[in-house]
Amino acid sequence: MASSLLRNPNLLSTTITTTPSLPTFSSKPTPSSFRFQPSRHCSISLRSRTLRLSCSISDPAPLPPHIPRRPRPEYIPNRISDPNYVRVFDTTLRDGEQSPGATLTSKEKLDIARQLAKLGVDIIEAGFPAASKDDFEAVKTIAETIGNTVDENGYVPVICGLSRCNKKDIERAWDAVKYAKRPRIHTFIATSNIHLEHKLKKTKAQVIEIARSMVRFARSLGCEDVEFSPEDAGRSEREYLYEILGEVIKAGATTLNIPDTVGITLPSEFGQLIADIKANTPGIKNVIISTHCQNDLGLSTANTLSGAHSGARQVEVTINGIGERAGNASLEEVVMAIKCRGDHVLGGLFTGIDTRHIVMTSKMVEEYTGMQTQPHKAIVGANAFAHESGIHQDGMLKHKGTYEIICPEEIGLERSNDAGIVLGKLSGRHALKDRLTELGYDLDDEQLSTIFWRFKTVAEQKKRVTDADIIALVSDEVFQPEAVWKLLDIQVTCGTLGLSTATVKLADADGKEHVACSMGTGPVDSAYKAVNLIVKEPATLLEYSMNAVTQGIDAIATTRVLIRGSNKYSSTNAITGEEVLRTFSGTGSEIDIVVSSVKAYVGALNKMLDFKENAPTKVPSQKSRVPA
Repeated sequence: MASSLLRNPNLLSTTITTTPSLPTFSSKPTPSSFRFQPSRHCSISLRSRTLRLSCSISDPAPLPPHIPRRPRPEYIPNRISDPNYVRVFDTTLRDGEQSPGATLTSKEKLDIARQLAKLGVDIIEAGFPAASKDDFEAVKTIAETIGNTVDENGYVPVICGLSRCNKKDIERAWDAVKYAKRPRIHTFIATSNIHLEHKLKKTKAQVIEIARSMVRFARSLGCEDVEFSPEDAGRSEREYLYEILGEVIKAGATTLNIPDTVGITLPSEFGQLIADIKANTPGIKNVIISTHCQNDLGLSTANTLSGAHSGARQVEVTINGIGERAGNASLEEVVMAIKCRGDHVLGGLFTGIDTRHIVMTSKMVEEYTGMQTQPHKAIVGANAFAHESGIHQDGMLKHKGTYEIICPEEIGLERSNDAGIVLGKLSGRHALKDRLTELGYDLDDEQLSTIFWRFKTVAEQKKRVTDADIIALVSDEVFQPEAVWKLLDIQVTCGTLGLSTATVKLADADGKEHVACSMGTGPVDSAYKAVNLIVKEPATLLEYSMNAVTQGIDAIATTRVLIRGSNKYSSTNAITGEEVLRTFSGTGSEIDIVVSSVKAYVGALNKMLDFKENAPTKVPSQKSRVPA
């Protein structure tokens, strides 16, 4: 059947019958790995020679609710009752936000934190409170809200704030996180020779004293959960690591995080590092060992798994692997690797993550940060469950387990509409809601209503609305910053006969309308200049890109821009201690490319204006700070 479909390009879809007694994905039933029985009806669609096939699970039974493999152990800062349980420490809101252009507003951070709680992460590193007033307020808000929301099973995430090893940083972190039911301070100082000599300009003994006294100071504030990181542990001398880690354990540290800060180690090396620390550090049985692996050599996930296999029981990860330079270990990759291979290869390791929320969390982070996920990204990439090879397509038609080790429903993804519904201008709200659910979006009634009317507008201009169109509309409406300014109308005149002109009408937060006209070198330039006349906030356009989300002249265009404001939009880099100017991204989607461009620019300006930093909190650098 697959070969006949490929030979006939005019045949876009059909239905085939499968044998109901095909083998299941799970060879033995377990609470967290449900038995997936392909239904009798599978739908096939061909898009540019790529087979996208999905079997419904409505027959014989719907997808069961998420049931963890084992109960999540009671949270005790320095120990875990189940030796196979791995805590998931998400640092998307701290390390992830350090990616260039990934600046998040306070509202966006709160939205992501709420989604991370749905996902079931054990610890949320909500930010670096000493970096700026805005960062402090965002961490405090997350601690007050997400950090006090207890579910029916007693789960509530730990809310963590990062600090350098100085009193002012630590006090600032505690003032932000202390409102949570389970607050944590995460403090760090470098330990490798290259950092001691060139960055800190301190001796080993001085650094040990700083680390010991600052962990003790954090405990003295009333914080019973203190994490310590020896920065650049991957390049630090082993005996020195054992010594400084032993001292901070005596001072009251409850978690020891071992970072491969520059991503230089191989999996065998990093696994051995964790094993050596576990075997040689005094008092190590009284703390949790954690991993934090950067992806400079593309080995962050492998190193993290190696560390967990060697005895680490906390993994530090980010959604989509975003972070400094090449990024961090990806939460979805680490969690699904443990879920797929934990029993057979990793000695029974498991997490408390509800993997059905992975897709939605990934989409939210992607849209809020403006950092697009590459199509071939493991687990959440657009091509992760697409098959183009004829041999693969043939195998997939016979049994999906031939070429897929993960059922997409496990991560919250439905691949096709089994009822054969095609969305268009006559489609109703219920059909749209069903499709959004299949695409991994969990929207409330207000969000659905907004998307529905945008959908109807697009459907009037296009015969068929595709999944890509729907995703673009959701990005344009749901994943947008608070509207300080809103685009109402735009009219442009351009061509070869004269200067381009644009008239733009915006509404401010109070609903008052403002109109401005401007000329420029083209329609987008003139429109942006008109917006600037209204907003009156200087900004430099750093990047501008546009993509058509589908084929055809009537495709929706998605625009992404990156802007930088004046020096009042700055914050402190957690690692270097330097003041850095913030950059802000914005996206817009519309069939009209000029409207799409202006929406993206206004969105970036809204992010910048929502960033409430006017006078960054000045904190001393570790280079000069000596604890009292």
